Amino acid sequence: MKISLIGATGLVGREVLKVIPEFFDTEKIEIIAAASLRSAGKTIDFQDNHLTIYLPEDAIAQKPDIAIFTIGAAVSRQYAPLFAAAGIIVIDNSSAWRMDESVPLVVPEINASVLKKSDKLIANPNCSTIQLVMALAPLHRKYGVKRLVVSTYQSVSGSGLKGVSQLANEREGKNSEKTYPYSIDLNILPHAGKFTKNGYTEEEIKLMNETRKILDAPAIAITATVVRVPVMIGHCESVNIEFLKEFDIEDVKNVLQQTSGVMLQDDTSNNIYPTPLLAEGKNEVFVGRIRRDESQPKSLNMWIVADNLRKGAATNAVQIAQYLTAHQLH
Repeated sequence: MKISLIGATGLVGREVLKVIPEFFDTEKIEIIAAASLRSAGKTIDFQDNHLTIYLPEDAIAQKPDIAIFTIGAAVSRQYAPLFAAAGIIVIDNSSAWRMDESVPLVVPEINASVLKKSDKLIANPNCSTIQLVMALAPLHRKYGVKRLVVSTYQSVSGSGLKGVSQLANEREGKNSEKTYPYSIDLNILPHAGKFTKNGYTEEEIKLMNETRKILDAPAIAITATVVRVPVMIGHCESVNIEFLKEFDIEDVKNVLQQTSGVMLQDDTSNNIYPTPLLAEGKNEVFVGRIRRDESQPKSLNMWIVADNLRKGAATNAVQIAQYLTAHQLH
């Protein structure tokens, strides 16, 4: 089987190359790396091999079975239809196709069953959405979610190499190009994505709309505030959930403990709770600080953390590819 990786030189693309061997026998697959004209002709390391980087057009010509896109929405809109027209299944990590009604938006542990052999374009959700719904889906199935209030604390790697470089340079006292309108080191910015007319950012709107689509629950009321923090890797979320049904705290913990891909870290007597440093490099979503909201009936607070480059992007995309392969949908 051939898997093409479009955007191989970016932060998420490089993470995909690390994740693939965790889910595939690499002796049975061929990786075709592709990127922009700036990188074409260079090489990138994959295990003990050096992969030549092609242009996307050249990757199509090599007829991969699956193409994982880890590039921006504009480039995805340009190239994804060309790959799909050639019979190649595209798993796209950008925001280009997520809210397209004809494109499945997939977190494999939750809704892989929506995938059909006819699907040539599959959307990978936003990083903050993935970790939210991983914890939310099993609870929604049992108790029904009525309303969500979400505040995210998102690392600079969510902005790609430029965000990482700005934080690193500021910590070293260097002047450099700024991705953010203000310094991020020793600072917190209530801002990720462009502001829209209603005062929300694009990132906040993605989180709200994508959550409803993945859970197939358009009636859930959701409000969100997205915050950028001076952390290299790992997104955190403070989530307040109002359920339709009453719940027991221990039952909630048991549900999460039994959910594939979710790790419960909730022992406050021993200061055990999720943090970005503990989540870095791991594929699971970590949940803790679970407690009843005493200000409102049928309501719960919890804290969700994940490596945004892993389950928030690369791992989820590779898991979709693995599911397609295992169910012979490619």
